[in-house]
Amino acid sequence: MKYHPIDRQLFIKNRAKFTAQMKPNSVAIFNSNDIYPVSADSTLPFAQHRDIFYLSGVDQEESILLLFPDAPYENQREMLFLKETSEHIAIWEGEKLTKERAFEVSGIKTVHWLQDFEKVLFELMTYSDTIYINTNEHYRATVETETREARFVKWWKEKYPAHQVAKSNPILQRLRSVKETEELDLIQNACNITEKGFRRLLPFVKPNIMEYEIEAELIHEFIRNRSKGFAYTPIIASGNNANVLHYIENNQQCKAGDLILLDVAAEYANYSSDLTRTIPVSGRYSDRQKAVYNAVLRVKNEATKMLTPGTLWKQYHLEVGKIMTSELLGLGLLDKADVQNENPDWPAYKKYFMHGTSHHMGLDTHDYGKLTEPMQANMVFTVEPGIYIPAEGFGIRLEDNVVVQETGEPFNLMRNIPIEIEEIEALMNS
Repeated sequence: MKYHPIDRQLFIKNRAKFTAQMKPNSVAIFNSNDIYPVSADSTLPFAQHRDIFYLSGVDQEESILLLFPDAPYENQREMLFLKETSEHIAIWEGEKLTKERAFEVSGIKTVHWLQDFEKVLFELMTYSDTIYINTNEHYRATVETETREARFVKWWKEKYPAHQVAKSNPILQRLRSVKETEELDLIQNACNITEKGFRRLLPFVKPNIMEYEIEAELIHEFIRNRSKGFAYTPIIASGNNANVLHYIENNQQCKAGDLILLDVAAEYANYSSDLTRTIPVSGRYSDRQKAVYNAVLRVKNEATKMLTPGTLWKQYHLEVGKIMTSELLGLGLLDKADVQNENPDWPAYKKYFMHGTSHHMGLDTHDYGKLTEPMQANMVFTVEPGIYIPAEGFGIRLEDNVVVQETGEPFNLMRNIPIEIEEIEALMNS
């Protein structure tokens, strides 16, 4: 891996938090992701399932984590099952985890080769009553591919139909949403790498540059700082492309006078950052662009102050909508009649700001978190209001990542990334 080793104490703590919430006499199993085929012998780059990484630090395909805190023997309470490595595999594919190295990474002493999994599991099933299966229950999830986890669940249910079934996901939704100090440090590192990319970019952007040239500058800076690359598919949207919320073609020329909406950020050690800035192709904002930009910035700053312990996500978005409505009235994009006659299910401001303001962030860019439960300290949220005006040929979104504090305003992990108009213009013209 490109990233520096992570202290295994993080994964030891994470397992302890999870097992403390398991039912008596139960087993929990977590599988790595598959390596997905493209065609012929080509595959997509491997990306580890975040749950097994969160609980073990294992960042390798064909791995299984098994937790059985009430097992009769101590060496059965935490187990890793890994693809057996060999000299041949090391030559052709590169180094894989040995049993000794797996312990160093995870803190798990009992490590088996994967070929022994079914035999070991059979014995543990004779001792246990319940198995925790790890289904994907994220509110944004749309999964059409059968995952390694899904295949395991089908196999297990057929093999052991008399056992009770429980779900890992509700536990993980709560645990993963509240970050440990070590996790906050990793996310901060991802944000710092993102900052380096953005600062590299500002003096580079000029009229007639292609969107993909900007993408290339960013990936260069990210990788040279130990990131695997983008935390998500980058959006580099010049001109009216910014009004397509998930524009990812990045193949158009950036024209003088236009704005570029950049929703781009680095990952580090599987942890995400999530940045949006909107910059002028020519290095200067027009008066109208400045007015809209500063309106979005004011909404972002006011919304950020509301991310405090006890806040409910739904109520928070209602309050942000009121602030945005006021700004849109000031810009002349809405009038009082629009607001008075609005549909409560789709308020007038949604014509220009149609997405949510914040989401959980961490190991996933849209991370785990129960949206129906109050916010807590050490949750990490994005704050990303925007105003999109197709009729005027531009859209503006601004986004930072913040940590909810016990008291006071959130801590901004992107506090050092330029956002004020004057600083951006100065750096672009330096």
